[in-house]
Amino acid sequence: MAIAYLVNQHPKFSQSFIRREILALESLGTPVIRFSVRSGENLIVDQADREEFNKTSVILSVGAIGLAKAILSSIAIRPKKFIAALKLAIQTGLKSDRGLLLNLIYLAEAAVLYQWLKRDKIKHLHVHFGTNSTTVAMLCHALGGPNYSFTVHGPEEFDRLVGLSLTEKIHRAAFVVAISSFGRSQLYRWCHHHHWPKIKVVHCGVDQNFLEHKITPIPKHANFTCVGRLCEQKGQLLLLHAAKQLVEEGFDFRLTLVGDGEMRSDLETLITQWHLENTVVITGIATTDQVQRYLLESRALVLPSFGEGLPVAIMEALALGRPVISTYIAGIPELVKHGTNGWLVPAGDIDALTQALKEVINTPVEQLEQMGKLGAMAVAQSHDIQKEAQYLNELFQHQLQPQAAPSHLIPTPLTSIAS
Repeated sequence: MAIAYLVNQHPKFSQSFIRREILALESLGTPVIRFSVRSGENLIVDQADREEFNKTSVILSVGAIGLAKAILSSIAIRPKKFIAALKLAIQTGLKSDRGLLLNLIYLAEAAVLYQWLKRDKIKHLHVHFGTNSTTVAMLCHALGGPNYSFTVHGPEEFDRLVGLSLTEKIHRAAFVVAISSFGRSQLYRWCHHHHWPKIKVVHCGVDQNFLEHKITPIPKHANFTCVGRLCEQKGQLLLLHAAKQLVEEGFDFRLTLVGDGEMRSDLETLITQWHLENTVVITGIATTDQVQRYLLESRALVLPSFGEGLPVAIMEALALGRPVISTYIAGIPELVKHGTNGWLVPAGDIDALTQALKEVINTPVEQLEQMGKLGAMAVAQSHDIQKEAQYLNELFQHQLQPQAAPSHLIPTPLTSIAS
């Protein structure tokens, strides 16, 4: 029996972990029907994403007329359900930082999705990110659609929890997935403890291309790689400040920023202004194979984020035997252990970041390789996509066949928590 996945924009080059999760579920025998609110075709860089896009139905492809027809159909066939869903859309829209009108559009999208899910006989819908796509899923459920669950990544959901009606989404969901223990704790903060048992930790994972890749020797030259969208919260601006300081102190190294984003022009301006052209390069959007190559050519991944969930880039670097420099935030310390498989610095502390870069430059290659091996072991233990998909699949099977789920995955009654 198939389940459905809904993502705001699928596939997307920065969210390849969703594609891996879907494929892993299908390898376990659970068919997955893909839906996307809007098209991500213009963002495709991988052939694997092209194949994924060809399997995905886009809600907004129906156009304004299609949205209007779906609304009219809902009013005609399920008037009571429609009124209940309309009230919910207004309730969430009045709280939303994006306005009431947009939430009414989400209701129209939910009406289209309802028709498609009914056509495909879908009994459960899973969503990634607790943002607008989960709003659509919640409204679809209110229209009479199937139960839904969603994965919360952070930090956006935690930063906008009132505007996103996150508490209401948790309340109405069959279960909720957090990608780290930290993420679970934040969800605990914003829902009644009666709902705590349905919040489960399922990690994002990496596939066999990373887990089984032969760990190659770490290069002797000090190459650093930073993988991520070029934006404030990823900390590349702080990284340039650290690079400038190292260059002024006479250190010889190279920094590769892999990615693209709204801060690219600002970063390029600083690279020119600070004469870092021979030290720092920005690659733009990269394929999975290219990211892998950049990581293998580096001594360490450096990701000085101050707004994160638990970056997949960290998992990929460690899986390839490369230590990581990152920050003491969110779920990162659950994987990166300071002095064991990497370095952790206080978020926003340029001096501490600079010192960590110096330590990587001065650390013998043999010691870095040992740290990388420990990192690869940690990823294999907690972030193997096949293992994580198995946990998730058990949760889905409980929705499809309640008697099929192991007892440890069935929500625990409130009385059991209190005892």
